[in-house]
Amino acid sequence: MIFAFKVGFLEVTWVDLVDISLVAILLYQIYKLIRGSIAVKIFLGILALYLIYLIVRAAQMELLTTILGQFMGVGVLAMIILFQPEIRKFLLLIGRSTDLNRESIFKNLANWRNEHHDDFDVHELIEAVKTLKATRTGALIVFSRDIELKFYAETGDALDAKVSRKLLLSIFNKSSPLHDGAIIIYKGRIKAARCVLPVSENDNLPSTFGLRHRSAMGMSEVTDTLLLAVSEETGRLILARNGKYLRGLKLKQVEQKIIEYLHNEEPKTWEAIPDESEPVEEIKTQ
Repeated sequence: MIFAFKVGFLEVTWVDLVDISLVAILLYQIYKLIRGSIAVKIFLGILALYLIYLIVRAAQMELLTTILGQFMGVGVLAMIILFQPEIRKFLLLIGRSTDLNRESIFKNLANWRNEHHDDFDVHELIEAVKTLKATRTGALIVFSRDIELKFYAETGDALDAKVSRKLLLSIFNKSSPLHDGAIIIYKGRIKAARCVLPVSENDNLPSTFGLRHRSAMGMSEVTDTLLLAVSEETGRLILARNGKYLRGLKLKQVEQKIIEYLHNEEPKTWEAIPDESEPVEEIKTQ
């Protein structure tokens, strides 16, 4: 074995350098895969715990190695459970790309995070939101770019309908049996209505936040989605994303944020021109 160099008690070979480089590339690709979602924080936490485990094992700290080894023993199973939607999407992309003459598998993977659907008329939705705000009709809308959210869709009633102003107003009408809960929009279509979403347990949220707003925050904390909630009491709306929320946006700004999310063109920070009636607020609730 040809040695490259030696660091303390570690003897590093050229094979080790290649091994480390390949692992670094793999970790970077995984990070790109889950970047922008709440899953990246879980992944970084697991990665940090594993690095600590390697250090204490190399230092021959037997007690700490044994304790951390118990966590590492179920680490693979835990990652499969936590990242089930991402893993499922990845495997489906590979399965659909068996015909290499038609479309390259690498092209499919490169375009995974950038796909969008032109058949989704965002203007129709904004017109509906405008009416909901004016009439103080409560609403909760989930936009999903990459994940079908089948688990949450199954808690409500399946629709699979085209997004339109009249349909949205009919769903959220106070006399409609579907007005409670959320609707899920995926691939330009309303997949389900009256869906139950997880409620945020964050104690730092404003006391004025009702169940819709807390559900929007809760869903944004656990999934890579964009949430729009309209208050039934005040008619004000918020956008929630990755544990943050924006309020005081103009409808044109709301439309822009939705389009940016669907086209995967989101900026690193949410910035908007303040509305004269209500200042824009960006709040990080973590």
